[in-house]
Amino acid sequence: MQQIDVHVQYLHELWAEHRLEYATLQSAGLDLRACIDIDRLEISAGGRAAIPAGIAIEIRTPGIAGFIFSRSGLGARQGLTVSQGVGVIDPDYRGQLIVSLLNTSGETRFVERGQRIAQLVLLPCFMANLIRVDALGATERGAGGFGHTGTI
Repeated sequence: MQQIDVHVQYLHELWAEHRLEYATLQSAGLDLRACIDIDRLEISAGGRAAIPAGIAIEIRTPGIAGFIFSRSGLGARQGLTVSQGVGVIDPDYRGQLIVSLLNTSGETRFVERGQRIAQLVLLPCFMANLIRVDALGATERGAGGFGHTGTI
């Protein structure tokens, strides 16, 4: 995998005992941890919690942005997912990363201090050159909406 430079500012003492790192050589995401000042945070069924990750980043490569994704195991087993689907970290953002978790389960869930709660993936992004037109190019689908191409 190609590597880029990313400056990391550690904002919470939790990072003195952990490292921001990839779990394996082929991991796509960096594990973000719950940097909470209590031992355990309760998230009620259907509830949300904004959880600080205890870091700020500076992406040094133009055309790259950060994206916060759910951890698949935490979502599948506990029902804790990133509440907005994916969090976008703009390249010029310098504040602390915050993970908004949504409890999609029917039961109260708990997040422990230092627990891995999400993953940060760095991906290319493009800025659109917006061009105003009176009509868009024709396609076979056209303006057909949801379900237009079939259900199977």
